[in-house]
Amino acid sequence: MRIARFSIDGNVAFGAVEGDKQDELVLDIIKGIPFADYELSGTKVPLGKVRLLPPVLPNKVVAFGRNYAEHARELGNEVPDAPFAFFKPSTSVIGPGDDIQYPSFTEELHHEAELAVVIGRMCREVPRERVKDVIFGYTCANDVTARDVQKREKQWARAKGFDTSCPLGPWVETDIDLARANDLTVQLTVNGEQRQLGRTSEMIHPIEDLIVNISEAMTLLPGDVILTGTPAGVGPLHVGDEVAVTIEGIGTLTNKVVKRG
Repeated sequence: MRIARFSIDGNVAFGAVEGDKQDELVLDIIKGIPFADYELSGTKVPLGKVRLLPPVLPNKVVAFGRNYAEHARELGNEVPDAPFAFFKPSTSVIGPGDDIQYPSFTEELHHEAELAVVIGRMCREVPRERVKDVIFGYTCANDVTARDVQKREKQWARAKGFDTSCPLGPWVETDIDLARANDLTVQLTVNGEQRQLGRTSEMIHPIEDLIVNISEAMTLLPGDVILTGTPAGVGPLHVGDEVAVTIEGIGTLTNKVVKRG
């Protein structure tokens, strides 16, 4: 099931996305919240009549860096022996169609297409064999990065945590099992030109390892998001660019880069 979060007439709701053709998609409004008991209302709204929002509002976004060997090498970095985590604040999250604001403090903004894992229940110290039980679903993400700031400051809080640096969407796909999630095509285009193309099977540390690793240290909450790393091909974004992340079996997340006001 594809679960979207949207606004219509000033109200915010969750809905199940139905249909196959983009211009025929409808939302069956959910009664309740998708992380608890809920049911479909039967009230349906055309997707074109609503504004899609970030599919979740995470308490925290835990991101893992250098999880694809070729990406680590393209930036001149060593491949880490263990998962390498950092955080993006909740204020960095935007949804499909929202603008990525080019920060005034960088001259080198980069795209990074990623598979995002959405946590479905509160959990801690998750054993590897139980990882599948704590996953709600998967969505597309773009770990937008101020690359020059990342290199200069040696830590990533400003470079990866600025406002609008974490586009998520367009919805959460709940019908992908863990084995399939570890072998999906991830691609990114800028103005229609392909920049990144890889498969999640190329990850150094698969999804199970990432969730085991971070849940050893902290409690994960429903709606928290895990970013799993980006394949090779990262590169610059400029004001006016349209950047699209497409992940097999999920959908396409599209955002435009604008000058920060």
